[in-house]
Amino acid sequence: MKSLNYLNKFFFKYRLRILIGILITIIARFFALVAPNLIGESITIIDNYLSNGGDPTIIRKSLIKNISFIVGAAFLAGGFTFIMRQTLINVSRFIEFDLKNEIFQKYQDLDLSFYKKNRVGDLMNRISEDVSKVRMYVGPALMYSINTITLFIIIISYMLSIDVKLTLYTITPLPFLSIIIYKLSKKINIKSLRVQESLSKLTTVAQESFSGISIIKSYTIEDELNKHIDDISHETQTRHVDLAKFQAWFLPMMVLLIGLSNILVIYIGGNQFISGKIELGILAEFIIYVNMLTWPVATVGWVTSIVQQAEASQARINQFLKEKINVINKNSELKTIEGVLEFKNVNFTYDETNIKALSNISFRLEMGKSLGVIGPVGCGKSTLLELIVRNYDPQSGKILIDNTDLKSHNKNNIREHISYVPQTTFLFSDTIKNNIRFGKNNASDSEIKKYAKISCINDEIEEFPNKYNSILGERGINLSGGQKQRIALARALIKKPKILLLDDCLSAVDVKTEKEISNNLKNHSEDITKIIVSQRTSILKNCDRIIVMNNSEIIETGTHNELIKNTQGYYYQINFKQNKKTH
Repeated sequence: MKSLNYLNKFFFKYRLRILIGILITIIARFFALVAPNLIGESITIIDNYLSNGGDPTIIRKSLIKNISFIVGAAFLAGGFTFIMRQTLINVSRFIEFDLKNEIFQKYQDLDLSFYKKNRVGDLMNRISEDVSKVRMYVGPALMYSINTITLFIIIISYMLSIDVKLTLYTITPLPFLSIIIYKLSKKINIKSLRVQESLSKLTTVAQESFSGISIIKSYTIEDELNKHIDDISHETQTRHVDLAKFQAWFLPMMVLLIGLSNILVIYIGGNQFISGKIELGILAEFIIYVNMLTWPVATVGWVTSIVQQAEASQARINQFLKEKINVINKNSELKTIEGVLEFKNVNFTYDETNIKALSNISFRLEMGKSLGVIGPVGCGKSTLLELIVRNYDPQSGKILIDNTDLKSHNKNNIREHISYVPQTTFLFSDTIKNNIRFGKNNASDSEIKKYAKISCINDEIEEFPNKYNSILGERGINLSGGQKQRIALARALIKKPKILLLDDCLSAVDVKTEKEISNNLKNHSEDITKIIVSQRTSILKNCDRIIVMNNSEIIETGTHNELIKNTQGYYYQINFKQNKKTH
């Protein structure tokens, strides 16, 4: 149970509720034990009456009194049991809430490199299926464990006070029960972990299939995918059945051992009654106690199974909760950002692939100025922007914003002042209005329309049946590539950032629209520092400065007019080819 030690901090947090729950459990068990004692006493009264005679009226009054106490105790035990369940089960929900929030916060804090190594389906399974397994441990398993331990202590203590010999014979099967539980639990833990792993695999494949349904249909690979899903489902089914086989041993073993205890009580107790050592009521009382232990003993197996599954799930959760966060926020200070940006001999290599993306990159960009970046695929253009928003930190060199090292800034404060439109546009399954408003929560309708016009998407939105209230499919699947890019641009602009990073975000837009957007950006973002990555020289020519990258290095730098003078340069060649196509 080492992995479950992580949850101790939550038990400490809700210790008062748990202590109250334990106290109520003890009270409920005491009331529950009133009935066996009174039933035994009543049987003894009847037995004595049948053997020795007596006043029927007195016997009747005694029995009525005992029945009244039994009914009253049952009501009180039921009431306290209800309160106990409300107290302890609620604690499990509080812990589930805290754990899910902690996991989600960790997801947000982890670097992009973590997401490149882990699949979304597996991460979803850990925050849902695995947390549900853990909740069963901190809720029902905890509650029934407290209930069982309390009942065992009270019942066995009371049984020992009545008859030591009969009690010892009654509990003889329990050590065998402990050994069986220990042996089965080890197997269940291993098999539970395998079940969770196969569920994660199934969730991942299903999630990817839904996200890529258009590709699946276009390549007509539905049959192959169905077979793949079928294979994984069969694997999951086999592991579930394998686990169920071991879990199925618990209840029969519990019933068998309780049945053995009943036989011992009847045989040993019967001989003691015949020899006059105990009364008939004591024998009846012991049989009731043994059967009262049936359910708690039966739950031992169930609880053990829950604990083992929770152990396996918490181990999977701990695995990434202990993941090291490389991009650390060392500063909590909030301050105004002007937008002066500088790279000093920056080098960066991706750990997961060992590919060097940037090599000795240096440049300075004053506030309100624009920088164009161009170069072949894989030369490091996108990495440049990823470092500015601190999705990664460089291995060497410095990135400065307002002449202060980026690592010394408050990470969240920097991101508040930056708008970043990556190559792959991501839109949420919400209205167009809310997707644009994502950049500014309190944006008015007029503001939304203003920035949609700057992004040249307003006219097209107005033609939709529900206009700005049109609901987008997942990732904006019901829009064209160019429409998605322009909505993403409007979302970035409405934020009114100090630094605007555009990563080839107009690649799906026609040349005429691109030129209009370029002019709009020039007229409406004079005080914004801009870095525009593009493969088109037409959108870069308005930039104050352009850098040309190749093989992770800057190979050319200058204005558009300066760069086209170098007829042997990369920029001149690209510009020449693109202009040739347009004429």
